[in-house]
Amino acid sequence: MGDDLGDEWWQHEGNSDASEVEKEIEEEEDKPADKPNTQAKTKKRKNVTEKSVTAKKKKNEQKPCPSDQNEEDKSTKPKRKRKKKTITDVLASSEPKAGCPADLQALMSLYFSDKRSVIELEELKLQDSCFSSSNDLTHSLSSYLKHVCPKWAKVQKNHTEKSAVVILIVCCSALRTIELIKQLTTFKGEARVIKLFAKHIKVEEQVKLLQKGVTHIGVGTPGRICALIEKEGLHLQALRYLVLDWNWRDQKLRRMADVPEVKVDLMKLLDSGVLNGCKEGKVKIGLF
Repeated sequence: MGDDLGDEWWQHEGNSDASEVEKEIEEEEDKPADKPNTQAKTKKRKNVTEKSVTAKKKKNEQKPCPSDQNEEDKSTKPKRKRKKKTITDVLASSEPKAGCPADLQALMSLYFSDKRSVIELEELKLQDSCFSSSNDLTHSLSSYLKHVCPKWAKVQKNHTEKSAVVILIVCCSALRTIELIKQLTTFKGEARVIKLFAKHIKVEEQVKLLQKGVTHIGVGTPGRICALIEKEGLHLQALRYLVLDWNWRDQKLRRMADVPEVKVDLMKLLDSGVLNGCKEGKVKIGLF
């Protein structure tokens, strides 16, 4: 056979065996190739289902109950603070009422309650004869003073004392002082009027003005009037009428008795000799 074919015999046997082995390997490789694909698909499906289940669990865990949410909202929301009512709010909702002597008496007893004994507080009370008729919110300043002092022309002529006034009008500010002086034109006649407030005017200048000539009417703030009395630039011997600008209200709807600084100065003014003049029957207090 070797002579016929021209080749060696073992080479043919080796080639046939190698080809058979290669076929078997190819068949084995083709057969298991489908199995891992199916296994991979099943694994992917399992992973997807597991992921969806875990995602649902997380959502359920993250979502709080509505009742818990409400409780948390209530606890986290800041509580609204109630606004405290101011004097302006109270007065804006109430109708304006004319002041009366009882209002001044109540203010005096409240202010001096912790500063005086029980006996001294009783002595502070004034009789009705110490008060002029109060403004019923229908009068202007001139008409009110004509009603309070009908014999003004005679009183004006009899007054000849320097550094003293017959009528003292007390208000809460310098601007209000100027307004009241303008309202006196129909009442004052030939009387001399002086403004008594601290704005742009020194105490020494006002003392000199009071000493120059006879002044009949003084209009000003209680703080400056007290300062003039303390420095003996203003005397109360000739005083007959103390008029309080009681019913007027500022932009915040406060009366002069509602402003703490003005109230303190007013009480000081009353205690500086005005109350004694009222008890002696020389001075009358009017609430305008």
